[in-house]
Amino acid sequence: MKTFTGRVVLGGNLTGETVVTRQGFNTLATFFRGLTTGSSICNDQNNPDLYKKEIGEKIVCLPKTIGSTTGGMILQCAADVGIAPAAMLYADHIDSISAAGIILAEVWNGKKIVAIDQLGDEFLEAVQEGQQIEIKDDGTVIVLGFEVEGQAQ
Repeated sequence: MKTFTGRVVLGGNLTGETVVTRQGFNTLATFFRGLTTGSSICNDQNNPDLYKKEIGEKIVCLPKTIGSTTGGMILQCAADVGIAPAAMLYADHIDSISAAGIILAEVWNGKKIVAIDQLGDEFLEAVQEGQQIEIKDDGTVIVLGFEVEGQAQ
């Protein structure tokens, strides 16, 4: 178990399973197809860490988001149609575009994507795919372990 503390962008208390990318997360490439199909499978062929993986309702651990200025609206729309992650945990600073999308998803649609940034490089080095993470409203992130047949280790 490891504990990290970051800056709260949009707080919440939750526990869930991770998906992890060690490169920039392109919201448009990831979610665009899913907006019309309702699928939360990552469609970004340029992100081998996440491509073809289920990311809806997962905790996405990432360094930062990349891509076009549509990224914020894509996150807001993904939340609205029910394909967004439960949380996004940023090793670096969150960008203003994805921060806007996360905030608008809650304000416009009542859909929360918990977001914590500035968790640091050590966080991204420590967290692994499939681990359970507990997020606290104050920005505390606890990496618990791996999910094995429905039970955390």
